[in-house]
Formats: sequence, C-alpha cells, structure tokens
Amino acid sequence: MNVFMSKAVLDFFIAFGIVLGGAMLGGVGAVVSLQPPTQTMLDIADRIKIWALAAAVGGTIDPMRVIESNMIGGNLSPAIKQVLYLVFAFLGAHMGSELVKWVCGKG
Repeated sequence: MNVFMSKAVLDFFIAFGIVLGGAMLGGVGAVVSLQPPTQTMLDIADRIKIWALAAAVGGTIDPMRVIESNMIGGNLSPAIKQVLYLVFAFLGAHMGSELVKWVCGKG
C-alpha cells in the first residue's frame, strides 16, 4: 500500500476510534453517575466528531496551512492530498457516529 493510502486509512480509523471510544466511555461514565447512557452516548458522538477530525489529521492547523501554501504556489497535488486526508478523517468520524446511533437504536 502506498504512503497516501496508508495515511488515509490511518486517519479514517483514528477518527472512527475517537468517536466510538469517546461515546462508549462516556456511556460508562453516565452509568456510574446514574444518568441515561443512551442519550449521553448520542450527545457525545455528535459533539466529538469535529475533534476526532482534528485529531486524526494532526491536531493542529498545519493541514490548512499546507493547503493554503500549495494552492498559492500552484502545486495542486499536495493540496488535494490534504483535502482527501480531511475527507477520510471526516468519513471515519461520521461512520463512528452512525455506529453509535445504530447501537443506541436511533439510526
């Protein structure tokens, strides 16, 4: 597998794992604090999606800087790669959120 696909797959599963793991552990916390775990898990899955996306692509604004500097310089290939990394991370976060909804019976 080439470097691009390896990083794209990693970004997908990192974002997926952050949403799924965060929602599941939030559900455990809800049970411990005597709150309804289903609604807590759904809320966490929706709120954590953007943070999963940011964490998967590096946790900083650097991907946006790469896109900007390459677009201004006329190099579209690195900019397109960064956009695709963001898309893969978004898909992972969204799939994690949809899985939580499905498990909780809301999807």
